[in-house]
Amino acid sequence: MNADLIISNILNKIKLDNFEIDLFISLLDSVSVSKKEYLLRQGDICSYDYFINSGCVKVCYIDERGLENIVKFAIEDWWVVDLDSFLNRTPSFYYIQAVENTVAYRLSKSNYDLIHQRIPAFEKFSKTRWQHSFIAIQQRVGQNLSLTAEERYQQFKVKYPNLELRIPQKLIASYLGITPEFLSVLRRRNSLSIS
Repeated sequence: MNADLIISNILNKIKLDNFEIDLFISLLDSVSVSKKEYLLRQGDICSYDYFINSGCVKVCYIDERGLENIVKFAIEDWWVVDLDSFLNRTPSFYYIQAVENTVAYRLSKSNYDLIHQRIPAFEKFSKTRWQHSFIAIQQRVGQNLSLTAEERYQQFKVKYPNLELRIPQKLIASYLGITPEFLSVLRRRNSLSIS
């Protein structure tokens, strides 16, 4: 198991000694999913906290009209979880589906609890992670309410560099809350302003 990326992600926020790193790695499982396979289905209990080692997944829900709404993408070096379902053992509101063939590390809820008991520094890691997640959610809501579609598209490109070259346009449009046709207009407009 080559856990360099996940260990680097953690060591950017907390200090661990070699014993603690080895313990953490021993509690991880590796999972590979093909494009369109699920890490989590809506209504299931989220049993794992995932770290994307390679690939891309989307976090979505289906609205009352039966339309898919993409809340976020998780790419390499990102964590993804339905936090409410994971921590409170409630049915998941979201589903997590691979957009590309994806390799992820997963930490079960019992191992998540164990690592926090055995390595107190993980409390700081989790606190920092959840704070960053909360801020990201606030920013996304604020951008959706206050920015134009073109400004949201520009923010998407900053947040997810080069992702638009990897995934279908309809997924980006869903994330932005616009039609694929309007996204094509924005992309043409953007490429004209660059040239």
